[in-house]
Amino acid sequence: SPPGLLLLTSFLLHLEDGHASPMRWVCDNRLIRKYIGEAKEMEKRAGQCQSLPTLTCPMVLPLVDFRLQQWKSKSNETKRREILCDLALLVGAVAGAQGQVTQECGARQLSQLYQHANSFLLLLQTFSWEAGLWEPGCSPRSTEQSQISGIFLTYRQLVQGKLSFFFHDLAKDLCQ
Repeated sequence: SPPGLLLLTSFLLHLEDGHASPMRWVCDNRLIRKYIGEAKEMEKRAGQCQSLPTLTCPMVLPLVDFRLQQWKSKSNETKRREILCDLALLVGAVAGAQGQVTQECGARQLSQLYQHANSFLLLLQTFSWEAGLWEPGCSPRSTEQSQISGIFLTYRQLVQGKLSFFFHDLAKDLCQ
């Protein structure tokens, strides 16, 4: 089954009857640890692919580093929107890289990465504390990357950093 299906299934299994809040699944911190492990494994497998090409057209990736004190001072909605911007840019970069990689191992790893990142993007679009839907008009800090390994590194750092802290913050508020 596609890896993105696991994320979606986990999400659906954690919905409560009558309280269809997509945030309920963050209460099980084993899930984020699992996603971090998967991100590390995807990065490792991509690194084992033989002769991955340098991208002829560099991909624009989000800069996903952050200062913890600044992060803590933001509202959950602001954090969510920032992560959505990062994920939207990352998903676009993965899609662009897929069009440039014909080697089977690299193409397979990029496809898996696309499914995972896009699943998080779709999931986070369902979270909202403020009126109105998220619109992809944001412009996160970014950098260009010609190495496929940099795309996997960015995804792992995003899951291990902002996403992990975001889910931890949500769990403090929602999982009494």
